[in-house]
Amino acid sequence: MAEIRGLVFDKDGTLFDFTATWSNWARVMLTELAGGSEALAGVLGRAVGFNLDTGIFTPDSPVIAGTPAEISTYLLQHLPGADRAVLVARMNAVSATTEQVAAVPLEDLFERLSARGLRIGLATNDAEEPATAHLASAGVGRFFHFVSGFDSGYGAKPDPGPLLAFARAQGLVPAEVVMVGDSRHDLIAGREAGMRTVAVLTGVARQEELAPLADAVLPDIGHLPDWIDRQAMAET
Repeated sequence: MAEIRGLVFDKDGTLFDFTATWSNWARVMLTELAGGSEALAGVLGRAVGFNLDTGIFTPDSPVIAGTPAEISTYLLQHLPGADRAVLVARMNAVSATTEQVAAVPLEDLFERLSARGLRIGLATNDAEEPATAHLASAGVGRFFHFVSGFDSGYGAKPDPGPLLAFARAQGLVPAEVVMVGDSRHDLIAGREAGMRTVAVLTGVARQEELAPLADAVLPDIGHLPDWIDRQAMAET
């Protein structure tokens, strides 16, 4: 098996705890779109698989792995006359200012991964601009050699395009890269790209959903350094 030389991460549910972060975003967006109507806010929440009372997303919520454009499709069904481009731009603007709740202490983790000489990338179905802002606000932007959003021109997961673009940009072959994510979209993209896949449980998906597509399922990305070390020992 090839040496691990690169890691490409999903963002939401992987670097950042999904529910703790995106329930705040959903509340702001749905309340704003509903114009003060609690009934409409509830309808919009159900349309995207979000319960405004509990702050919980359903496992099939399009917010979990969908692009802003895909999420907007569900909302526009209940917003007659709304413009998709305006809605997506507003979703991205609110996303960029939403406080991200780190799944683990990120600076320490990425210091450790960087010290191993690994190339590090991000492939998210969020837009590139807010994704870059989130990395910067978390203090880890300097560790990332590549950032791709759904609007970066490489496609969106589960398409493997963003992952393969990372490998090409870093001079790596896919077998040298591990895709790390919290959703089936992430793992399918990794498999299609010919990469190893690691699932984490800081999103909404459960272990039994992810395990068939993953080489390993970890509680969170804080366990990655030890897992990488075990792979290196097995290869010697």
